[in-house]
Amino acid sequence: MPITDFLERNAKIYPNDTALVEINPERQPDKDITWREYNLIETAADSDKYRREISWRDFDIKANRFANLLFTRGIKKGDKVAVLLMNCLEWLPIYFGILKTGAIVVPMNYRYSADEIRYCLDLADVRMLVFGPEFIERISSLQGTLPMIDNLFFVGKQCETPDYADNYAEMVYYCSSTVPPVEICDDDNAAIYFSSGTTGFPKAILHSHRALVCACYTEQHHHRQTKNDVFLCIPPLYHTGAKMHWFGSLVVGGRAVLLRGVSPEWVLQTVSDEKATIVWLLVPWAQDILDAIDRGEIDLSEHNLDQWRLMHVGAQPVPPSLIKRWKGRFPDHEYDTNYGLSESIGPGCVHLGTENLHKVGAIGKAGYGWQTAIVDENGKPVANGQVGELAVKGNGVMRCYYKNPDATAEILKDGWLMTGDMAKEDEDGFIYLVDRKKDVIISGGENIYPVQIEDHLRGHECIKDVAVIGLPDKRLGEIAAAIIEVKCDRTISEDEVNEFCLGLPKYKRPRKIIFADVPRNPTGKIEKPALREKYCGGSLVEAQISG
Repeated sequence: MPITDFLERNAKIYPNDTALVEINPERQPDKDITWREYNLIETAADSDKYRREISWRDFDIKANRFANLLFTRGIKKGDKVAVLLMNCLEWLPIYFGILKTGAIVVPMNYRYSADEIRYCLDLADVRMLVFGPEFIERISSLQGTLPMIDNLFFVGKQCETPDYADNYAEMVYYCSSTVPPVEICDDDNAAIYFSSGTTGFPKAILHSHRALVCACYTEQHHHRQTKNDVFLCIPPLYHTGAKMHWFGSLVVGGRAVLLRGVSPEWVLQTVSDEKATIVWLLVPWAQDILDAIDRGEIDLSEHNLDQWRLMHVGAQPVPPSLIKRWKGRFPDHEYDTNYGLSESIGPGCVHLGTENLHKVGAIGKAGYGWQTAIVDENGKPVANGQVGELAVKGNGVMRCYYKNPDATAEILKDGWLMTGDMAKEDEDGFIYLVDRKKDVIISGGENIYPVQIEDHLRGHECIKDVAVIGLPDKRLGEIAAAIIEVKCDRTISEDEVNEFCLGLPKYKRPRKIIFADVPRNPTGKIEKPALREKYCGGSLVEAQISG
């Protein structure tokens, strides 16, 4: 079945139930709107409201209308339509509208520069682009350089619509709301997602409807979503992580809340107001919440949080010390983590499980519907406890890197996806991530795995974040350097860091300490290539760990 079947089913079974809520904390909370058919044409103009919502019926109608609009513009099965939007109520109806035509949806990273946007549009053979007001300047600068783009749709106020684009809300209002007469099956191509792009420019990852449906069932099986659960979605929807976690709500017809902001107060206030039961956080956001509580900036007694049952973290290795702190503040919360890559349709190919709190630090075992293996450079399984490359296999594995057969051949081996992550398995079968294959530091002939040092340093009460990279060294080849971000209300010296690192084996202790901010991308990954470029002029390498 195609993933669009879930939406159409929910529209029939739960037509008047709320599907999506958008919260924009920067707006006045007394402005509230429900997105219904009578005001479809005005919804873009109402984007400055504090809270907007949409029912399952109107979600499906909106998707149908956009699909039928695309037909009038010549879009057909197999064509590519790109989406360049910040998280908003329009995002998912547009996504599903594209899928309903049989076309391939191409979500775009909102951080892309104009050159990166043009590169990705060309790489994916995109024919149509949907974009929001935040991107007017970048898209305007590309006019005359996008020969393949037939149409552009602007999601925003009519008065702000550029003269080279059509207003989405106005155009879609006049289109039929009937289900598009297109036959779609599991094997049809559905989406192109882009890799992190840290090798210079991103690679285009092609997925089928079967992969998207795999993500739906994997997520719902892992976190046991029910109709009564409310999922708080904070990360960007262009990324597989956020959307595939939302797929668990899609399966059961549950409500989801899109929060346009990440401040600790906004997160807890939204959990309280919207009665959220499941929240997916990135490591920095969880740290910020705990730090704000510790500083007395947030009083938990002022929020209604009793219904919050599950906090899960992904997109990067999770320090055990963080979860210990979290459980100290929220002892009744279930905790979970998922591991995945965009190439494996996001999170879930490896899964810890809420029942395995005693294994925090591990990424878990093979997820629902997945297989795992840890192999050597020849593709042979390594002995238990030995470090090797993690490989995964399942219906969520990508079709290919679009128009890049050489890169595809490097990562796909007999149906197995080579993740590029070094890992080991303990005596109970739990997998521990050691580091990125390309991030391993070789110092004096010894392999040093930065994640192990980072986990140790994050255990210091003054350290907010840390990244460890290799710097060139004439004698040892490389040395480990720790870039340390200190908590805003704390101080720590280099000597204190070195003393704390006495708890590590001597060869693992960082030989250089740098106090600076640790850059992360919107999905929480440390931007180590940028750090290498800054501190040693190193080449960019790819990092594809995703929640």
